[in-house]
Amino acid sequence: MKKTTRFLAICVLLTGAAGASTSRAQTLQPVMMAPQLQNIAQLSASATVEVQQDLLSMVLSTTRDGTDSAVVQNQLKLALESALAEAKKTAQPGLMDVRTGNFSLYPRYGKEGKINGWQGSTELVLEGRDFPRITAAAGKIQTLSLGNVGFALSREERARVEGDAQAQAIERFKTKAADIAKSFGFAGYTLREVSINANDQGPVRPRMQAMEAKAAMSDSSVPVEAGKASVVVNVSGSVQMK
Repeated sequence: MKKTTRFLAICVLLTGAAGASTSRAQTLQPVMMAPQLQNIAQLSASATVEVQQDLLSMVLSTTRDGTDSAVVQNQLKLALESALAEAKKTAQPGLMDVRTGNFSLYPRYGKEGKINGWQGSTELVLEGRDFPRITAAAGKIQTLSLGNVGFALSREERARVEGDAQAQAIERFKTKAADIAKSFGFAGYTLREVSINANDQGPVRPRMQAMEAKAAMSDSSVPVEAGKASVVVNVSGSVQMK
């Protein structure tokens, strides 16, 4: 009976040792690591194309003041309607678009904090690519005064110029990558990742002449001069030299 018990105990010990050996073997198995990326260069290149701004925006406005809000509102309405009727005579989609701008009416307060009158303003916006048409229309409108002039790039012109700048920036990126690889003693490179960003920078303030006195404008075109915008495209990314 004692021999049988001793034999079973020995079997149990051997089984435990085998399990521990198996567990240790699993723990010591080599872990396969991802290959490290080597010879990576990060770089960027840019290109700038200057272009004449081809979109003109003119904002005409007027203000009214009085003690009766209904009267002030009606005066603004009549002034805007007259300006719209005049502008629509020569409006043409793309060349000169016409739209209304801000229309506001607010109370005026006296020293005691009570309402003693009303003030209001209204706007009409003329915009498009036909500068002579727009300036001539603005000169004929007598019920509103010219308040602001702005220039920009049209969507079509921006797309065209961005395409030119992007092609130049990409070529500069490729040339720069090849030069860097050669400088480090490599025969060439492969592109890993790339990012392309575009933006345009133009003059903040429009260039205009003789804009202040509306009375002196009567039926004459408003002289304006557009500036230039700089369309910049940046290309950045990384390459693996090989």
